[in-house]
Amino acid sequence: MDSVRTRDKIVRVVIHVILIIMSIIMIVPFLWMALTAFKTVAESTSIDPFVIFPSSWKFDNFTTVWKNYNFLILYKNTLLMIFFRVLCAVITATMAGYAFGRLRFPGKNILFGMVLVQMMVPPQIFLLPQYLMVSKMHLLDTTFALVFPGLVSAFGTYLMKTSFQSLPKDLEEAGSIDGCNIGQRFLLIMAPLTRSGMVSLGIFTAVFAFKDLMWPMIACTRSDTTSLSAALAKMQGQFAANYPQLMAAALMACIPMIVLYLIFQKQFVEGIATSGGKL
Repeated sequence: MDSVRTRDKIVRVVIHVILIIMSIIMIVPFLWMALTAFKTVAESTSIDPFVIFPSSWKFDNFTTVWKNYNFLILYKNTLLMIFFRVLCAVITATMAGYAFGRLRFPGKNILFGMVLVQMMVPPQIFLLPQYLMVSKMHLLDTTFALVFPGLVSAFGTYLMKTSFQSLPKDLEEAGSIDGCNIGQRFLLIMAPLTRSGMVSLGIFTAVFAFKDLMWPMIACTRSDTTSLSAALAKMQGQFAANYPQLMAAALMACIPMIVLYLIFQKQFVEGIATSGGKL
């Protein structure tokens, strides 16, 4: 018995040591970014491996970036893009997931197969048709252009379909006996029971929208209509880059997602645990 307890303790210690090491490995890039934001250009490009901390903490990089790039507008554009992409993806995916998961209609399997095929296709393939569609509507360099690729979500449809399929049929049958139609069964009975799936979809959509780089650079070229990720990419020069200012801007760009995580930390953890997915 003692040998079993000793073995379990050793296993727990080894697991904790591995987790601590992996956590440090993941934190190091963020710490490097934060420290570089306070350095000079010479310190940031130094080949001396012992130049880790800045000789003097300089806040000029933050003030310079704030003046040269209107971060209030970038924050607004990015938050609007995230909000409307999450809203549209959750609404459309929930309705489509309910239709594919609970209803019977002609061509259901074929249509869902098309959804699965779209998940397998690289998203870069859709850039040209999406750009042409937005251009024909004369909506380039607008908030709608940033939101457009996230109006629907093939992954969200698949996720919500599995969420609805996991619910027992007795719930819908009870609603039908009480006189509920399809809309009432969806809104009042089934949709509230898939909140964990909606939260998971919202988290994934928000992270993917925040990381989206190529589409904002193509559809929104003006500095007052683009997103944070595209603005950071444009700060990178062709032959040289001011790394302290670039890291300062990257650190400031992380603020919205950090704030959102702190506010919705519980929902974030529950959503990832429920979906069993990875970001």
